[in-house]
Amino acid sequence: MKTVFSAKAAPAPVNQTVYAILFAISLSHLLNDLLQSIIPAIYPMLKTNFSLSFSQVGLITMTSQLTASVLQPFVGHYTDRNPNSKFLALAMVITLIGLICISLAPTFPVLLASVALIGVGSAIFHPEASRVAHLASGGKKGLAQSVFQVGGNAGTSIGPLLAALIIIPHGQGHIRWFALVALIGVILLSLIGRWYQTNMTYNKPLISRAVGDVSTSLSKNKIFWAMSILLLLIFSKYIYMASMTNYFTFYLIDKFHVSVQQSQLYLFAFLGAIAAGTILGGPLGDRYGRKLIIWISILGAAPFTILLPYMNLAGTIVLAIIIGIIISSAFSAILVYATELVPGKVGMIAGLFFGFAFGIAGIGSAVLGNIADHTSIAHVFSMCSFLPLMGIVTAFLPNIENARFTTSSKAGTHRNV
Repeated sequence: MKTVFSAKAAPAPVNQTVYAILFAISLSHLLNDLLQSIIPAIYPMLKTNFSLSFSQVGLITMTSQLTASVLQPFVGHYTDRNPNSKFLALAMVITLIGLICISLAPTFPVLLASVALIGVGSAIFHPEASRVAHLASGGKKGLAQSVFQVGGNAGTSIGPLLAALIIIPHGQGHIRWFALVALIGVILLSLIGRWYQTNMTYNKPLISRAVGDVSTSLSKNKIFWAMSILLLLIFSKYIYMASMTNYFTFYLIDKFHVSVQQSQLYLFAFLGAIAAGTILGGPLGDRYGRKLIIWISILGAAPFTILLPYMNLAGTIVLAIIIGIIISSAFSAILVYATELVPGKVGMIAGLFFGFAFGIAGIGSAVLGNIADHTSIAHVFSMCSFLPLMGIVTAFLPNIENARFTTSSKAGTHRNV
């Protein structure tokens, strides 16, 4: 019996969502981001092993973030023109090599080069994996992006826990065991690649331009303006998220004197809320429109973020969960909206937005840490609480929802937008 992964299987109709592929590519995203998240989780061990200064630890972060972020738009631009199903497995192979090199790294320069390899693997993975999710969406692009994205969120949460259980107690050499995770990823992405290759053969025009893509009839200047607004929204979202994911535990310990263990539990509650919001954002965007969800997700979080610094412990945790659900629903809607602004450039757009998000989160974390050193962690949270107000610029985004609905109706595909 032929499976959806079979290279000989006929491609699924483009008006159907291929859930097996969506869940498989989401699982591969989980594995990729799990392996990426190991690096910051073992910073204390690396600092001791290599006698590093905090500046050198920062250099590791910069190397990881820059290779993962700067390369992505270029990789996406190349694969838009030259899609290749083998790039998926190749990305995980590069990550696997990077992990083995880290486990054996004898010096700091070798460590940096090894971390760079993992960043390169991630830079290759995200644009091409986003294209697979786009193609398998059957027109439900928001849903597809949410399923894909939540896998990454889960991996980011699981990685540090596994590092604490496997690497920290036993030493740097045990990083090599995570190469087995990467090997599983290689096998899974090879299977996904077979389905991807089949669809490239039979439906080549759909690889970059899936169901529901329309020409927006906007001028280049208006598209550039809209893309700039979307990147500004990503800036506000990910700087605020950096303050929460990196410094929320310190804030709770400093203000409410909770234990480290308690602060970690509260952080996991926030991360769980992010996963829930990520799942909701895409389907709601499919149903009610991307622009509305972007409005609600960014600007809608502002009242809660502004209130948070003035709440007691219970109120802080409740608000953190509400903020996590609301603000995390934005990315899927923003990314799909951007691909509809520039049809046929899924890889480049995914690379640009994933890369920018990674980069701005890394830079933002460093800047906020420096501000906290010179002021206080409470000041950082008070300052960042106003960032979601930048969501007001959503008003200047062009309304492309009607264009998409009209085009879909003419094609005979009636679905809610």
